[in-house]
Amino acid sequence: MERTMIKDIRSMAGKTAKVSGFVENFRDGKSMAFIVLKDITGKLQITVEKEKCPQLLDELAKITPDSVITCEGEVMENEYVKMGGIELLPTAITVESVADALPIVRKEIPATKKKQAVERSFIDQRLNYRWVDLRTDENQLLFKAQSCLVNAMRQYLLDHDFIEIHSPKLIAAASESGADVFEVKYFDRKAYLAQSPQFYKQMAMAAGFERIFEVGPVFRAEKSFTSKHTTEFTGFDLEMSYIDSFEDVMRIEAEILTYALGVVKEKFGEQIKEAFGTEVIVPTLPFPVVKLADLYVALEKEYGYVPADGDRNDLTTDAEKLSYEWVKKHYGHEFLFVVDYPSTKRAFYHMRREDGTALGYDLIWRGVEITTGAQREHRYEILKKQADEKGLGEDVKFYLEFFKYGCPPHGGFGLGVDRLTMLLLGLTIKEAMYIFRSPDRLNP
Repeated sequence: MERTMIKDIRSMAGKTAKVSGFVENFRDGKSMAFIVLKDITGKLQITVEKEKCPQLLDELAKITPDSVITCEGEVMENEYVKMGGIELLPTAITVESVADALPIVRKEIPATKKKQAVERSFIDQRLNYRWVDLRTDENQLLFKAQSCLVNAMRQYLLDHDFIEIHSPKLIAAASESGADVFEVKYFDRKAYLAQSPQFYKQMAMAAGFERIFEVGPVFRAEKSFTSKHTTEFTGFDLEMSYIDSFEDVMRIEAEILTYALGVVKEKFGEQIKEAFGTEVIVPTLPFPVVKLADLYVALEKEYGYVPADGDRNDLTTDAEKLSYEWVKKHYGHEFLFVVDYPSTKRAFYHMRREDGTALGYDLIWRGVEITTGAQREHRYEILKKQADEKGLGEDVKFYLEFFKYGCPPHGGFGLGVDRLTMLLLGLTIKEAMYIFRSPDRLNP
């Protein structure tokens, strides 16, 4: 018999069906047994009248919480069943896998008259048994929402004539500044794990692809221990040719995010609000834009915030957080583009104005940076000079070759899917990732 997913079980009312999943709850009484069965689509009550089903007793005796079982039986509508008014009366139960006592507490258990409250395990304990922790409704909703978000972003770009590429992650030279890269042994020489697909995105521009994007792993050898940093994450990167300025890149990023958040809100907005207490807010276009220097003036005037000496050339973490309050107050918006960074704080391949200002931006959402984007320098001699200025000439020699044989003006951005998910649901990066990686965590 073909398995029926629980979301489709009502269509089988009055018929025989087979369902499979994890045992979320099990009450084994003298004459009756009740199982709450959970698959990825929903939950179903399995009701066993022991006197009528003696053939099930041996299997019932094996069941523990989180065991995996398969049940076959008649699907019945029953208004007294709290879980959707429907249940399955089994004629056969197969225990596929017996679960040991769980090593973690996934959710806080409130106190009752007979029992004390049980505290939820700390996040690091739960990460040690991530596959068990991921079985909760909230975690599975997280990845359904993330999948929806990424698919909507991808679909938007495909509908606008972008090509999806898959660039190598083993590279011969560091893809950003030469620092914070993972070095690996590659046969008889050194290689590095890619910090971004930056060089290969731009190679696609030199190849005449014009509009490309990529979703793939990104590696950063940063010894950071914060709520938003990780050593490996999933990046969503875009590059496009024949732009007039970096504002074209800003515009399409705003359009992508607005569209994708609209899709997520329509499909999962209510569930996210109920599970995480977070509203999915679809932004309005255009996104607000502020110059870095002007933002610091505003933050000092309104919040008394003055960055440390030397920090005005970049956006500090505290300034990011305050910028959220500022943009909500003045624009009623959650997103903020910050522009006009000095080129000393930007990558060598960012195009510059004559005064040294980089033609790029950061995008801040809910007080956290999610994107750095820019118009790229596509003119070979200027690009070579900028690489030499940062001492990278020889390291990026292969990359510079992309620009010797013709390359259109272009720009792009990269954003982290995991950080985007974290901010969408109001979590930390550890909670928002399928498997978290940090300087001291390499398992599971």
